Amino acid sequence: MTTHFIIAEIDLQETPTQLQKAIEVELKKQGEPLRWAMTSVDVEQQKATIEAVVTTES
Repeated sequence: MTTHFIIAEIDLQETPTQLQKAIEVELKKQGEPLRWAMTSVDVEQQKATIEAVVTTES
């Protein structure tokens, strides 16, 4: 098992629940999320930056 630090940009959603689901779907593309945080929001471009630690099978 290997851990990776990743940064992802997610489109802002209409509700917090939809945003959380969109973040989880995007992170699962990279591996199994251990933890993540929203580190910035660009209101003009309607994007959120997510920093995460994910694990993958070797």
